[in-house]
Amino acid sequence: MIKVIVTGAAGKMGRELCRAVMDDPDTELYAAVDVDDIGEDVGDLLGRTPVGITIDGLDNILADNEADVLVDFTHAGAVMNNARAAAKSGLHLVVGTTGLSEDDRAEIKNLCAENNVHAILAVNFAIGAVLMLKFAEMAARYMNRAEIIELHHDQKRDAPSGTAVQTARLIAPKIKAPKVKSNEIIEGALGAEYENVHIHSVRLPGFVAHQEVIFGGVGQVLTIRHDSIDRASFMPGVLMAIKAVQEYPGVTVGLDKIMDL
Repeated sequence: MIKVIVTGAAGKMGRELCRAVMDDPDTELYAAVDVDDIGEDVGDLLGRTPVGITIDGLDNILADNEADVLVDFTHAGAVMNNARAAAKSGLHLVVGTTGLSEDDRAEIKNLCAENNVHAILAVNFAIGAVLMLKFAEMAARYMNRAEIIELHHDQKRDAPSGTAVQTARLIAPKIKAPKVKSNEIIEGALGAEYENVHIHSVRLPGFVAHQEVIFGGVGQVLTIRHDSIDRASFMPGVLMAIKAVQEYPGVTVGLDKIMDL
C-alpha cells in the first residue's frame, strides 16, 4: 500500500485527488494538507461520512511522517516550499502544479539527488491530453503551420497553460514555414508567440481544461483537440504516477515517459 499526502486538499483538484487516492485499492490517503479548512475532516469535504483524516499544515504532518509520496496540485507560489519540505523528509514527489520555472525544475532535480528521492513532473495528467501532445508532435513534421488555442476556467492563474507551452516547445522546431505577417489592429490579436507558433488563451466560467492544436497545410486543415470536462479526467494519470514514481530515479518530466510513448 502506497501512503500518499495530498497538498491543496481543500481545493477542487485536491478534493478529487483525495477521493481518487481513497478509492484506489493500491493507495492510502495518509494526510491532507491545506492552508484553509484546518481541522476539517476529509470525509466532510468530500460529502462522505468522516474518515478520521483532518486537514493540517505540512510541517505538522511531516514531523511524524510515514508516508511514501507527496502529490502537489497547489500553485507556483507554494509548490517549491512543499517540495523542499517533502524531499527532506524522504518523500517522493508527484507534481502537477503548473507555472514552474526552469530554476524550479533544476532545484527539484537537486532536491531529489541530495535526498535520494524521485519526482514525476507533468503539465497535464489527463491521458488523452498526453496523447494529444504526442499526436501534435507527429503532425508537426508534415504540416506547414500551427496555432494553439487553450481554454480554461476563469480561476486558472497562469496563461498560457503549461500544456500549451509544452505543445509549442514540441512542435515549434518542426514547423518550417515563416511567421505570419499581419497588421494587428488591436495589439495581441494574433496571440502570444512562441518562436513560430501562436498561442491563444481563453479564460471563462464553464470550462475545465481544453486545448486544440490547429495545423494548416496546402488545401487542408488538421485539428487535434482534447477536452477535460471533469477534473476526474486527471486522476488515472495521477494514480499511474503515484504508483510509478518509486521506480523512476531522479526527475521524470512528462507522463508520456511512464506511458512508454
